[in-house]
Amino acid sequence: MARDVVGEIMITQEQIQQRAKEIGRQITADFQGEEIVLIGILRGAVLWMGDIMKNVDLDMTIDFMAVSSYGASTKSSGVVKIIKDLDSDIEDKHVIIVEDIVDSGTTLNYLKHYLENRNTKSVRICTLLDKPSGRKVDIQADYSGFQVEDLFIVGYGLDYDQKYRNLPYISFLKD
Repeated sequence: MARDVVGEIMITQEQIQQRAKEIGRQITADFQGEEIVLIGILRGAVLWMGDIMKNVDLDMTIDFMAVSSYGASTKSSGVVKIIKDLDSDIEDKHVIIVEDIVDSGTTLNYLKHYLENRNTKSVRICTLLDKPSGRKVDIQADYSGFQVEDLFIVGYGLDYDQKYRNLPYISFLKD
């Protein structure tokens, strides 16, 4: 890995885990007595979803979806493609989409409506990172870890062309 292209540490692993505890407590309070389904968006959300799961004290099931709107580029193509759909039935269930970053919002907006059309009780969004400067559609996460500026973010599950996911912190690619 050519680490010279990675910038400084923006958010440490400890900060991420502390925020996951806070959000986990909030989800537990919001859905007290209910069962939830966490849907991780592959591949970037895997680490964040693990942290959230450990901090939610509710009955839950998990599932995963894989979607693409980037390819091997640093800019979203704007076209959402479902590569792997859910394996489980989410009808009449509270669903929380767990995402690594909300940038343009195009993918999440599409996914939220796609899942709502399966007759769910509710669909909420939990994101590790929010990049409001990149927004192309009006969508907000219900649970948000950290706001980031308009940089190409890597680390803690987020990648550039499948690299840098294993960094234990959040950073960015330098130009």
